[in-house]
Amino acid sequence: MEIIISSNTNKPIYEQITSQIKALIMSGELQTGDPVPSMRALAKSIHVSVITVQKAYEDLQRDGFIETTVGRGSFVSAQNKDFFQEEQQRKAEEHLQEAADIARTSGISLEKLVELLTLFYQEEE
Repeated sequence: MEIIISSNTNKPIYEQITSQIKALIMSGELQTGDPVPSMRALAKSIHVSVITVQKAYEDLQRDGFIETTVGRGSFVSAQNKDFFQEEQQRKAEEHLQEAADIARTSGISLEKLVELLTLFYQEEE
């Protein structure tokens, strides 16, 4: 498992770790039951504090991506994909609500908004 930390971002290191591990799980590179590195091992390999990795693992555990057992370590949890997709949908809904509010108050038509969303969505494909 390779985690790359960037200093060219405003995103805190623990969030970079969290998002990369989530991405590995979502892509299937890490499967249910697979072990994740110990906090100390990961901290050493990416040259960060154990406390930083601990914060990332706490977030991953809270979000249902990993399960930690004392004495055994941390493993990829079973219920993570549905939770992640639900969380991402909630974030998208917040942004779409903001876009709709801006469009409504600025006189931008629904058709134009749909056209813009379609354009942005297709750029990623």
